[in-house]
Parts: sequence; C-alpha cells; structure tokens
Amino acid sequence: MASLNERRDLTTGVVWKKLLIFFLPIAAGTCIQQLYNAVDGMVVGRFVGTAALAAVGGSAAQIINLLIGFFVAVTTGSSVLIAQIFGAGRYGDIKKASGSALMMCLIMGIALTVFGLFASPAILRLLKTPADTLSGSVLYLRIYFLGVPFILILNMESNMLRAVGDSVSPFIYMVAACVCNIILDIVFVVFFHWGITGVAVATVIAQILNASLLTAKLFRPGGEYGLEISDLRLKRQFISGMLRIGIPAGLQASMFSISNMVIQVGVNTLGTIVVASWAMTSKVDGIYWAVSNALGAAITSFIGQNIGAGDYDRVKQCIRQGMILSVGITVFLSSALMLLGRPLLKILTTDKDVVSTTYTMMTYFVPYYFTWTLIEVISAVLRGAGDAVKPVIIIGIGICLFRIIWIVTVFAAIHTVLVLSLSYVTSWVITGVALFIYYRRGTWLENAKNRINSN
Repeated sequence: MASLNERRDLTTGVVWKKLLIFFLPIAAGTCIQQLYNAVDGMVVGRFVGTAALAAVGGSAAQIINLLIGFFVAVTTGSSVLIAQIFGAGRYGDIKKASGSALMMCLIMGIALTVFGLFASPAILRLLKTPADTLSGSVLYLRIYFLGVPFILILNMESNMLRAVGDSVSPFIYMVAACVCNIILDIVFVVFFHWGITGVAVATVIAQILNASLLTAKLFRPGGEYGLEISDLRLKRQFISGMLRIGIPAGLQASMFSISNMVIQVGVNTLGTIVVASWAMTSKVDGIYWAVSNALGAAITSFIGQNIGAGDYDRVKQCIRQGMILSVGITVFLSSALMLLGRPLLKILTTDKDVVSTTYTMMTYFVPYYFTWTLIEVISAVLRGAGDAVKPVIIIGIGICLFRIIWIVTVFAAIHTVLVLSLSYVTSWVITGVALFIYYRRGTWLENAKNRINSN
C-alpha cells in the first residue's frame, strides 16, 4: 500500500490542484455515461418512436432512480469508511472492509433483481403510466433489473477505488462500457430492429463489462488491492460503519426520487408529448447533474481522507475551494445548455413538438441551477465527515415533503408545466438555506473528530 499512498494521497499537496485533478476523471466518466444515456434517447426517439421514448424515460426511469438509486447511494458508505481508513494510514483494514462491502453489495443486488422482476408492473400502474407506454415500460424494466447486481457492484467498486484516490481506473472502464453500449444500441435497434428490448439489453451488457473490468483490477494478484475470494465476508465492524453512513445517503437519494415520482404522476396527466419532453430534459441537462454529482463524489472522498488524517484545516480549505469550483461549473454549464439546448434536442429527436416543449421546460430549470450548489457541496462535506442523519432530515423536509405538498396543493389548483417545474427551484432554495444554517451551527466536525479518535 505504500506506493498507492504516495500516488493517491489526498491529504498532501495544494488543495485546489489535488481536488481538481481527482475530480476531472470522475466528471469525464459521468459525462461519458450521460453521453450514452443521450444516445439511448436518440436511438429510441429516432428509430422506435415518441411512445417508446416515453416508455424508457418516463415512469420507468423514475422507478430505476428510486430503487437502484437507493442502493447505489448506500454504497457511498463504503467509500467514506475506506477513505477515512486510508487517510488514517490503516492499510491493513482496507482489504477487509472492501471484501465486506462487495459481499453486502452482491446480496443487495440479487434481492433487488427478484423484487424488480415481479413488482415492476404494479409500480408502473401506481404511477399512472400512460396506457400506450405501459407494456414497453414493463419490458424495459424487467430486462434492466437483470443487470442490477452488476450495476451495484460496479458502483461499489468504483467508489472503493476513488476512496483511495484512484479516479482514473473507473473512468477508463466507464469509457469502455459506454463505447460498448453505443455500439450495441446501434446494432440491436437500428440493424436488428429489437426496439426497447435492444436498448435494455445493450445497457445490461455494458454494465456487465464495466463490473468485470473493475473486479479484475481489484482481484488482480499482486495488485494494489489484491482481493481474494476468501475476503468476501461480512464483517460486522465494517458493515455497521458503512450502513451508518450509507443508509441515510440511500434515504436521501430516495427522497429525491420519491418527490420526482410524485411529480412524474403529475407529468403523466399532461399527455405523452409532455412525458416524452420531461424525459428528454434529463438527456440534455443531465450533463450538468453528472458533473455536479461527480464534484460531490470528489469532495466526499477528499473530506473523508483528510478527516481520517486529522487535518481539519485542510478540510476547511476543501470546503471553500469546492464551493468556488461548484459555482463556476454551474454558471458555465447553465449558460452552455441555454445556448446549445435547441440544436442538441434536434439531434436527439425529430419530433418538433417534443423539441419545443423540452426547451421551454429547460428555461424553467437551467438558469437557476446555481441555487443547487449549496446542497451539493454541503451534503458532500457532511457525508465525507460521516454526518449522515440530520442532513437527510433537512433534505427530506425541504425536497421530498415540500414537493409533495406543492403537487397536491399548488399544482392541483394551477395545472401547468410551469407550476410543476417551480417546485424544483423553490425546494432547492429552501433546502440549501437550511443545510447552510446547519453546516454553520452544527457540531458535525466535532463529532467527526470524536469518531476518528475513538477508532
């Protein structure tokens, strides 16, 4: 582990440079992933049709975000714990913690696959999925859930590598998976005419490839991790620490997804064009969310390592410089999306109504993304420090509960896309202010010091 420490230690060097160098491969990887999500949308929209686009990107996407998003977020608990162990120089425990994390991930993945295969039709009906997209959504979800164990494993393994400062390997493997997905999309849909089935199968195969490459690296004899099959054991001391951080992170992700699902019900009442347009917005402005989430992941690992090392001045530097970076990225990408939105949409779909409606929706969101930066940075900092519960309560009230109340009151009275969209911006402002107050007045740093000292 000595060579690994020298090359990937985030506890030394100029803060902004180390953070930027660590962040860029994560951002590039998530952008590449967003690219193949956009290709999915383009292939479906152009070669299958608007109804198929709504089937893949409407209620089905919300279910994926909720169920899989929860368990993927739970895996962040492992990255925080491993980052703190690495920062503290306890290299012998990294292998044990990693084996426990992977075993936990495998069990969760199998259970979620079984649930998804049987429950998908009922959940789709509960969301009032339009009749002309229901069968396609069921088909897409059932195929997608077959790949869930691999999705959870690849996210867990990517987090494990980033926790010890390796953000390059997950990026390289992500690129390979994205290229695979794009090629298979074209082959299965354009040439084989498999429709929704082709898109779903291409996604699953790409995820299997990604997980296989990551697993091979972690289990390579003589490698930096050098995991063995015998390491795949659930060890209580590590699992409890991972779940203490991971479950609140999963609940936080679920709260976003639940509120989005409630809003999706409202979207579904506005017709197939609006459903397809709502799905298309994520294909275009998803680039911002990908980069923003990547910065959050980088800050989490950075904070985790430095808290583990006991360098709290460096923690504060990371917070300040991370916020500056977040605001700069947000202003740049928001401006680019508003300027390039229409040309991008015309590439993704030939439906003029979808293009027009989607761009109109974007004007309700994109110019106000700067209000999101507080939530992204502060929640990443608190997560890296191991403070998981109180931020979830704040986000649960400010995001989930607020949007649900908005839908059943304001949107019920004024049934328009604009009013529906305003629930997002308003909830970002409320939640961001509340998190900032907690960050300034809370005892999160003192609690982190106490946990590290007790270990």
